[in-house]
Amino acid sequence: MIQYYWGFKMSTDTKNYDSLKLKNQLCFPLYAASREILRKYTPILKNLNLTYTQYIVMMVMWEQKKLTVGDLGKQLYLDSGTLSPLLKSMEEKGLISRVRDKDDERVVRIAITDEGEALKERAVEVPSQIGNCLNINSEEAQSLYTILYKIIG
Repeated sequence: MIQYYWGFKMSTDTKNYDSLKLKNQLCFPLYAASREILRKYTPILKNLNLTYTQYIVMMVMWEQKKLTVGDLGKQLYLDSGTLSPLLKSMEEKGLISRVRDKDDERVVRIAITDEGEALKERAVEVPSQIGNCLNINSEEAQSLYTILYKIIG
């Protein structure tokens, strides 16, 4: 059995360099798989004039319609420094609107526009297109989904 390493401190009396082998790392196949999946999304999302990050923002917007930038960041594991230029670009495309809260100007509220809502119809096939690109069956996909959400907590 291969032992995978996460960077836990090894015993000081034993130098085990196996922990430094790339093939023994769980982080590397997660990283490489993530990059590969994003590579597969790129041509599909290009037809919608969206980046992957804009696409995941739109998925939240299609579901929730209105929320704060802070709430969006929590759902997507993104900070405001990443979201601000992204949302500005999406607003320029007419997909969302941004308005500062009247009671607290530090809070920015975003809402989906009619144009953003209309994009949903064109995006509905994206998940099946991606599913067709992956070399895993539905049971493996469900197991992977469960494990990944366990990791991100």
